[in-house]
Amino acid sequence: MASLKAIRRRISSAKSTQQITRALKLVSAARLRRAQEALVNALPYSEALARVADSLLTSEGISVGPVEGAQKRSLLVVVASDRGLAGGYNSYLFRQAEATRREISGTGLDIELFAVGKKAVDYFRRANVPVALSRVDNFPRLATIALARDIAAKMLADYSSGAIDEAGIVYTHFQSAIVQKPVYERLLPIKPPGDAGIAAGANVDAAVSKSEAGKIDYLVEPSREELVPVVLRGYLEASVYHALLESEASEQGARMTAMDAATNNANDMISSLTLEMNRARQAQITRELMDIVGGAEALRG
Repeated sequence: MASLKAIRRRISSAKSTQQITRALKLVSAARLRRAQEALVNALPYSEALARVADSLLTSEGISVGPVEGAQKRSLLVVVASDRGLAGGYNSYLFRQAEATRREISGTGLDIELFAVGKKAVDYFRRANVPVALSRVDNFPRLATIALARDIAAKMLADYSSGAIDEAGIVYTHFQSAIVQKPVYERLLPIKPPGDAGIAAGANVDAAVSKSEAGKIDYLVEPSREELVPVVLRGYLEASVYHALLESEASEQGARMTAMDAATNNANDMISSLTLEMNRARQAQITRELMDIVGGAEALRG
């Protein structure tokens, strides 16, 4: 059995750790709330822009496909975090990134990586995977308009020049503070919502009529051809920004959950160590009493 001094030292250490994890949980909870509000506030703009893009980019004579002679290369953006203490958040994300890399490589495309977050950069460095571009030190906000514009600008510049013929992003979809799901979304070549295809087994006539009913034919000025670059850039920036918002909310939700579990574990450890300390102290008192009684008996005899 450990000494009383050692047990007290472990209890003190567990209490200090518990204070840190409880503080991190509260901070993550506040940031999660802000991230959720930002995600909800950005949704109407993203939906409206998607409807405009659906109407404009699916018009006759409008082409948003890769340029002729484009290199067989895919730009893959991986959005992780700059800091840890978020449970399995980054591990699950990298598992999805590796699965996506294998899938893209299986189609015969080379992959150019754009790592967002220090954890992503460190992971690919350890795996000896070359990273073309990286962005780190986004703390305390991952989802910023500036970062979304930089990523979208890189995608559009390479796509327009023929350096790549597709681009996509791996991020974590936020479902709740407990559930986050890593996903891959291909952004280029662009496939607006109205062109997403018909599910297998669905009634074709009903699906077509529903798609036509939900599609809005906008009157545009000066012309659709001139507006394509503007709408394409805005649509891409909004899609990337939405992915960043999802990632930020997911990261804070995962960290809050992990810190809550760590706080509860520290509380259980403190209770267990306190019980062990009481037993050790009782055993010490019992030994001292036996020594006193034994000495008294020896004096009396």
